[in-house]
Amino acid sequence: MSDANPAAPAERFNYAAHLFELNRGRADKTAYIDDDGSLTFGQLDDNARRLAAGLLAAGIRREERVLLLMHDNNDWPVAFLGAMYAGIVPVAVNTLLPADDYRYMLKHSRARAALVSNALMPVLREAMAAGEHEVETVVVSHADDSLADGEQAFDAFLAASDPLAAAADTHRDDPGFWLYSSGSTGKPKGTVHTHANPYWTSELYGRGVLGIGEDDVCFSAAKLFFAYGLGNALTFPLMVGATSVLYAGRPTPDAIYQRLLAHRPTLFFGAPTGYVAMLASADIPANEQLALRLAVSAGEALPADLAQRFSQQFGVDVIDGIGSTEMLHIYISNRPGEVRFGSSGYPVPGYDIELRGDDGQPVADGEIGELYVRGPSAALMYWSNRAKSRDTFRGDWTRSGDKYVRNDDGSYTCSGRSDDMLRVSGMYVSPFEVEATLLEHAAVLESAVIGKTDADGLVKTKAFVVLAQGGQASAEELQAFVKQRLAPHKYPRFIEFVDELPKTATGKIQRFRLREREAAAGE
Repeated sequence: MSDANPAAPAERFNYAAHLFELNRGRADKTAYIDDDGSLTFGQLDDNARRLAAGLLAAGIRREERVLLLMHDNNDWPVAFLGAMYAGIVPVAVNTLLPADDYRYMLKHSRARAALVSNALMPVLREAMAAGEHEVETVVVSHADDSLADGEQAFDAFLAASDPLAAAADTHRDDPGFWLYSSGSTGKPKGTVHTHANPYWTSELYGRGVLGIGEDDVCFSAAKLFFAYGLGNALTFPLMVGATSVLYAGRPTPDAIYQRLLAHRPTLFFGAPTGYVAMLASADIPANEQLALRLAVSAGEALPADLAQRFSQQFGVDVIDGIGSTEMLHIYISNRPGEVRFGSSGYPVPGYDIELRGDDGQPVADGEIGELYVRGPSAALMYWSNRAKSRDTFRGDWTRSGDKYVRNDDGSYTCSGRSDDMLRVSGMYVSPFEVEATLLEHAAVLESAVIGKTDADGLVKTKAFVVLAQGGQASAEELQAFVKQRLAPHKYPRFIEFVDELPKTATGKIQRFRLREREAAAGE
């Protein structure tokens, strides 16, 4: 590991308490701005410690889990840090999932409470209806008059307790929070991070690469429930006393530009799909109306042409990088003033990278290898999944599942995924899950799903569909069918009807044949 690492946190370390102590002298400064108002550092500290006391008073004990299902607003950091302050483990989950996914997460995490946005209460109630959960306390952010028995308004929950005087005496290696990461089976994996892990990403990437400071204003299109968004809008700015802008809605170009104009962020965090949409907008503001000093991209590889067009349009560097839920944030990145377009950049100091061949040995520069990363922010494990944990976390090294090439100048260029998993709009999609959903349609006999690169160089989902004898269905009908059953980013953007699918002698679908066919068609 690089000698550039900052000093490790003390063994007895509570991450929330660490942040509150860092910002003790900024009580009146604005920490967060959402569509309903602002939250100062002092209010964040007070409210989080009230929430911590409330969770403990509700009978939730150290290291037990609470589900955090909330849109990005000022209550989100209060909930996340309040739980950690009490030594309770927040489980931050995607707000775009169907009830079945939340039902699984509640059962899998054995969450004792749910902290949820009012707009998401219908899907949470549906998830809890089966009774396969241990939730006893439901706290609702921005609650209305529709609260049922056992559900409490967030503000009233805070007001009912005095701030917890002292943080839980946690160890830096204690479980601090979970994030769910999709797996090749389609079942989400509970990725367990420690109290120290966000300290390391903040120091190594937030401070070391972004050079983030107290005068910065951050706005992340990626939401807080993502590892990427969590760093962008919580751990990095709170480490230095910067301000963050939160937006609960869908980050459309109009919504992004409104906030870039109104709050004048200096750091913007997005993903390639979003950058394409921003450049296609008819309402791009003039550069002199903005205060941007840097844009960041992650979630999927940023095509060189797209990066160059964005930089030319806005007059700032857009630095691409690769991170993961397992490593918590970006560990290979371009640098401000040192951008190699089309690459993920260079190892972040503090992280080591190896590219290995099928034999497990390092490959030479210019050769494709599977990316392994070593660094202090690696997750502990996948909860209750020993086999997958052993496959991913290999001693000091974490297996990324990505294929990369190391270039002559030490930068790294993405060559795709090691398995059939797709990364669409920064989120993993399991082809098997989409295929299984398509098969639920009466007209579908078989299907196979691969990634298709669109005109902007971004990966989208494509389904090859064989209709059952006598079956009839349009592409639009099948797309709507999948949208109703899976998270929005998973539906196939392209559908091609075929007479048969390529298969092995044993009947397994050969997706690589379809990928080869797609590549040939694009030449």
